[in-house]
Amino acid sequence: MSLALNFAQQLRAQEALHAQQLVVHDDLQALSAAVAQRIAASASAAITARGAFHLALAGGETPRHCYQKLRGLEIDWAHVQIYLGDERCLPQGDPQRNDSMAQQALLDFIDIPQGNIHHIPAELGAHQAALGYAALLEDSPRLDLVLLGMGEDGHTASLFPDNPATESLEPVVPVYDAPKPPAERVTLGLATLNAARQKIFLVAGAGKRDALEQICRGKALPAARIPGAEWHLDRAACPGF
Repeated sequence: MSLALNFAQQLRAQEALHAQQLVVHDDLQALSAAVAQRIAASASAAITARGAFHLALAGGETPRHCYQKLRGLEIDWAHVQIYLGDERCLPQGDPQRNDSMAQQALLDFIDIPQGNIHHIPAELGAHQAALGYAALLEDSPRLDLVLLGMGEDGHTASLFPDNPATESLEPVVPVYDAPKPPAERVTLGLATLNAARQKIFLVAGAGKRDALEQICRGKALPAARIPGAEWHLDRAACPGF
């Protein structure tokens, strides 16, 4: 069976995901390049309209490829404010932190003021870091764009299935007992993610297909609880019906 969705299947998947748009790309490189162009266009529009672009970055391997494409595009980085969608409670500079990946894939290559980069202070522990980041967001404008990945279990950011953090109404949520190490994390809550002007999922690889099939069959995995997002898939991730 082909892994590419036909039109009817794509429509069904888009409805199941409550997606604003679902786009299937040939491979990870094509997906990454297309989403990088979407980010650049959104940045230009936000800066023209409001003078700044507030962008929350995702962690993970799929977004890493997108960031590598993004650093070559023409963006007025002086007017971009960078946030993190989630962070792992590890020491500053730890290579497993999401901000370390973003630094190596994107931030080291662009001309952006350091004051425009808003790290989650996860080294302080989940509770304290969540309080501090919530205070920062309270004094910041609404996020213009949130980038999101999806794990093989259907989690997004650090909102995992059956974890109490996923049900929290707080803007930034401490996460304990995450099923993937480290067990302690900090994440933007569903309310904050859903309040963003634009949400984009980047989902690649055959390992994601099962979670997408579960969502298409009606299972309310965390990634399915962010309606109105753009979903960008590569062919390997496409559900097979």
